[in-house]
Amino acid sequence: MATPTHEFKVEMTCTGCSGAVERVLGKLKEKVEKVDIDLENKKVFVTSTLSSDELLETIKKTGKETSYIGLKA
Repeated sequence: MATPTHEFKVEMTCTGCSGAVERVLGKLKEKVEKVDIDLENKKVFVTSTLSSDELLETIKKTGKETSYIGLKA
């Protein structure tokens, strides 16, 4: 089965914001396969075996307002 990709809405306004998101997710190392950030639409796509709740809590560590949208189809 393919690893699920979770979609989050994150209040990011600049590359510094998206960099912070990349840094916190990067700390999860092998648990995160891929991170795609769509700064323009304030979306973060995370391909990971972790639950959406675990990923949400991790992204929230950036201090940015974050919400879970759902699994990317």
